[in-house]
Amino acid sequence: MLMNCFFGHFTRNWPLDFGGGASMASNELGEKHAQWISSVRENVLEPELPILDPHHHLWLDEGHTGWPYTLDDFHQDTGSGHNVVGTVFLECHAQYRQDGPEHLRSVGEVEFVADLAEQSAASDGAEIMAIQGNADVSMGAAVEEVLDALEAAGRGRFRGVRYITAQDDHPPLAMYENAAMSDRLYLEGVRRVGELGYTYDAMVYHPQLSEVVGVAQACPDTPIVLDHLGGILGTGPYSDQRDEILDYWKKQMAAIAACNNVFLKLGGIGMPMMGFRWDKRDKPGTSAELAEAWSDPIQYAIEVFGAERCMFESNFPVDKRGVGYVPLWNSFKLIASSCSTDEKRDLFYNTAARAYRLPLLEKS
Repeated sequence: MLMNCFFGHFTRNWPLDFGGGASMASNELGEKHAQWISSVRENVLEPELPILDPHHHLWLDEGHTGWPYTLDDFHQDTGSGHNVVGTVFLECHAQYRQDGPEHLRSVGEVEFVADLAEQSAASDGAEIMAIQGNADVSMGAAVEEVLDALEAAGRGRFRGVRYITAQDDHPPLAMYENAAMSDRLYLEGVRRVGELGYTYDAMVYHPQLSEVVGVAQACPDTPIVLDHLGGILGTGPYSDQRDEILDYWKKQMAAIAACNNVFLKLGGIGMPMMGFRWDKRDKPGTSAELAEAWSDPIQYAIEVFGAERCMFESNFPVDKRGVGYVPLWNSFKLIASSCSTDEKRDLFYNTAARAYRLPLLEKS
């Protein structure tokens, strides 16, 4: 089994510092960050547009930001002005079981989120409609045991799994000991996910995109959701190479788009590895700044995949390191401003609903 190093990845490699240094307590760091995020306020664009946010996390400890992100925090963000109707939780190694078989410990996370999802459904806030858990697909067909346990834990909300294979030789980008996307058992496991009716989320970096083509072709009956625009890197050895990287990325994305079983998440644009260090500025990113930085790749992705296979995502609270919830979704609305009503319905809601087997938003 590969060792997942994602938990704490951001706080370890890209720590935030609001003047207290490494000794600042988690709650104090969170309070300082909340003050900083609130320094940029914007009016909500198209406030009536329904949104299904297909990618967010929750945790009770320091997580990937340095402070907790609870259901109350989540509802504060989703209730800040945009019409967020529902969401999809993505695994983040939160609340794993502390004992029992190692391959089943991730079931604890789905149990934890299923409780929160029921609370969200009974509240006035956005409902956690679906859960993507974690299972080691490199187990091959044996992963079915884990999927069965996750299904039972999800209480009707479990939709599939994410298994991160993002890997790079630059140490701050390393998440796994090695990438396994060409491994026979890995492919067998991804196929089994689809055979059982589930969706597979893939997180990679752009140099690995050709491998995603191989996975999609080898597993044509598995719905695959490619996270975070395919991981366009802009840090370390990838700094100051954006034009060349985007040229390569576009060629690879066109090849992936030819695989009809792949959906694409348009987001992750606040993560530090993407190269725009919004988190190091005096003020967070604005919607206009994010739209200027990301319009070209996002509009290209919509062009080659089609709106029916693209979905905007918040990736909160990871992206909250550098941008607030209102400006982030405003930036997506700016980028999609030339899209038709039907295209917007897909980009902001229905594509996610199709990928995660949720009811579609009907035309008004």
